[in-house]
Amino acid sequence: MYRKWVKIALVAVYLVIIAGAMVRMTGSGMGCPDWPKCFGYYIPPTEITELEWQPQRTFKKGQVIIKDETLQVAAKDFTTGESFSEENWNLYTKHDYAIFNVWHTWIEYVNRLFGALSGLAVFIMALFSFSQWKYSKRIVLLSWLSVFLLGFQAWLGATVVYSVLSPLKITVHMVMALVILAVLLYLLYYSRPKLRTFSISRGYTNLLIFALLLTVAQVVLGTQVREFVDEQVAIVGDQAKSLWLDNPDLYFYIHRSFSIVIFLVNLALWFFNKKHSYGLNKINMVFFLVILEAATGIAMYYFDFPFLSQPLHLVIASLLFGYQFYVVLQAWKRHRPDFITRQV
Repeated sequence: MYRKWVKIALVAVYLVIIAGAMVRMTGSGMGCPDWPKCFGYYIPPTEITELEWQPQRTFKKGQVIIKDETLQVAAKDFTTGESFSEENWNLYTKHDYAIFNVWHTWIEYVNRLFGALSGLAVFIMALFSFSQWKYSKRIVLLSWLSVFLLGFQAWLGATVVYSVLSPLKITVHMVMALVILAVLLYLLYYSRPKLRTFSISRGYTNLLIFALLLTVAQVVLGTQVREFVDEQVAIVGDQAKSLWLDNPDLYFYIHRSFSIVIFLVNLALWFFNKKHSYGLNKINMVFFLVILEAATGIAMYYFDFPFLSQPLHLVIASLLFGYQFYVVLQAWKRHRPDFITRQV
């Protein structure tokens, strides 16, 4: 049962990454300007009128309205009179973003729902980890570390909103998602009922680790390129896609050059796995994902960002990281068939 919940938690985290990619594609990061609620509601509004001051309307403490291009937060439970009274409201001071777009709001809200579900899945996984305490205390400790990391990731998400989508905080938020994936993948691998041994050279293992580090670096560079694209969208508009990378910055050229290196390194890994019969079957999927990642990157640059190409690029990168990390575990543990866990 424990491994089942590890898999559920892993899928839930990937769903959050997919939802986050959609948030990035649509520019919905500020769709909910507060946190953890959305405009002070557990279920966000669907009409701008719900965020406007109106006479004889009841507000609950914490609910938000947009007035004079500012966010005003209800200071208490009350019913409005015939005119706006400042004593009933507090100015929202964490930032000055006060725009309502129903699509952005609900896309961001769905992203947060997936985040909450992933947190629940990881928490249940951690509860089931106690059944493994007799066989491996490491599983229990890492399972609860995952719970802590999810909480930290939620806090990072809040800081991203409060900073009005600071590029640095977005990058840290993305890297932390990869860290969470790594911990869950380690738990999935380590709790296997049987471990297969692989006879793999140290040089090949080191190349696997190098390829994984290249992928992480590429993801970080990709967030910088995405920030540049966002800036261009703000300048030329979201319809002028052909101009978004018309005059790219240095990060783009480094990102593109890295993609060539990543392709060649993973091609070598695929080739030597076949040549020496290492038996790392997931290398085939790794190389396939590298090709898909390159294809979506080429599509964005040469075909002006086709629909869904941006979120696909990010999601494929996350899947690539996951598969690479799991293969590294297989190679790193090649002489350690020493852990057998009982299925509960």
